This record gives sequence, structure tokens and C-alpha cells, in this order.
Amino acid sequence: MGTPDFSVAALDALVEAGHEIVAVYCQPPRPAGRGKKDRPSPVQLRAEGLGLQVRYPKTLRDPIAQAEFGDLKADLAVVVAYGLILPREILDAPKRGCLNIHASLLPRWRGAAPIHRAIMAGDAETGVCIMQMDVGLDTGPVLLRQATKIGDGDTTADLHDRLSQIGAGLIVDCIARLDDLAPEAQPESGVSYASKIDKGEARVDWSVSAQDVDRQIRGLSPFPGAWCEINGERVKLLRSKLAEGSGKPGQVLDGFRVACGTGAVEIIQAQRSGKRPMKTDEFLNGISLPEMLN
Repeated sequence: MGTPDFSVAALDALVEAGHEIVAVYCQPPRPAGRGKKDRPSPVQLRAEGLGLQVRYPKTLRDPIAQAEFGDLKADLAVVVAYGLILPREILDAPKRGCLNIHASLLPRWRGAAPIHRAIMAGDAETGVCIMQMDVGLDTGPVLLRQATKIGDGDTTADLHDRLSQIGAGLIVDCIARLDDLAPEAQPESGVSYASKIDKGEARVDWSVSAQDVDRQIRGLSPFPGAWCEINGERVKLLRSKLAEGSGKPGQVLDGFRVACGTGAVEIIQAQRSGKRPMKTDEFLNGISLPEMLN
């Protein structure tokens, strides 16, 4: 049960491990692209390519959908970034319950955007937990966990790919050892919630510290993308690093090095509207930066 790119690696790993996949659940195709035609999710495309049965109900609260799920008589459900609420009737249907691949070190960053929030908060590490699901929001006991450091230059895209692969390996290991693993209840201390990213968070405020600007840029890359205005044009800032220098907040010091409330950041990769992402040297060939950025 999964929908986006993040979930594909786990599906592939389960198939490669020889598990029988009785059905794949994902969210329904959504309108996308210029023509706004319904576009299948990455999981649906991969599952159909593997010849697996695919279902995409709009909700799992419907009694008919619940009955159809129960009729599968599955031993286990693996859930990763599915995007729909699983009611009690679904959680209880598989013989061994439902296991969730969650991209954080629970109980830190329960919720919708754990990768973004870990970077934006300046966490030194994150990871993946395999959790037995209950009716709470990522509150179930943890069976396995694996940590990974967050590098100074890591973006959400970088961590996304790394954690997807970690989760795929961890779920195969977990299922192989399921009878021997002892579920560990999450501690009550250290709980934090990774609320969904709001596009209103994406505009860069140069008056805050360089550290906060750098974390914002990396944490929101590639989507929705931190941005600023350059000559009246909205430009996404996709990669950055801390840099030496100081000045008025938003002042361009040299190249694409910008002063913040304290310190400065150097923009490594940016993207103009309708253009592809570019490294700084290429980006600056096509645009003249003003003295101050908004």
C-alpha cells in the first residue's frame, strides 16, 4: 500500500525477496500536466509493469472497499507513504496486521513531512522505522529502526532517495525475522509532528540567520522549492551552503553569495520559472543579479 516514488523501492524489494503480493493499493490517478489528464502514480505504474493486481479506492472507510480488502486474506500489509487513512477494519484484516515504513526515527517527526522537517530543524540524523500500525498517527510500536546522518549539503531529494532504499531493505529484513522481533513501544518523550509543508513557508526571509535560510533551501528542495524574487521573477533556490561574509539581509555580496540576518549563504543551484535547474555559474550567465534580493 503506497503511492509515490518513495514507495516503489519497497515494492520491488518485496517482489525480489519472493513474497506473494496479492494486491497493490495506491491512490487514484490524478490530473497532471498541461492537458490535466489522469496520471497513474509511480506505484501503480510499477505494479502494473510487474503484472500485479492494482486497486485505487478513493477511501477505505467504505464497507464495500473494506470487504474487498478482507477477501484478499492477506497475511500482512506493508504500508509506505500510501496517503489514505486506514480505519480499524483495514488494520485488523491481515493475519499479522499492517507494517508501516516511516521515514524518521520515531517518535520524532510523526506525520506527513518527516524528511523536510528533519532538515529544516537542523537534525544531525534521521532514519527509517518499521512500525506496527494502530489507529493513532504513527504511534504504533517499532520493530526495527536504522539511522543515517544528515550531511551539511543534503537536500530532501537526497535524503528521500537514501531513506527509500533503507526502508526497502529494512522491511524485507523485518518480515524475515517477524516471529523473533519484539515490538518496542514508542517513548512518550521526544514526540514531534512533521506537519504538511505549506507553500507559504517557501519564500526566503533573508533577515533570519544564514543557518535557517540554508536549512529552508535544502529542506524544501525540490518541492515546493524555497524561492525569492530576482528582478520581479520568482526563482527557486534548490541547493546552498553556509558562506563567509555579512551585509544587509538580502544583499548580494558576490557571485550568488547572499547576506542574511547573520552570516551568508551561497546558492549552488537555482531554477528560473519554466527552466531546468542550473548550477550557479550557468545560472548567472543568463541573469544579472540586483544589489538586493527580495
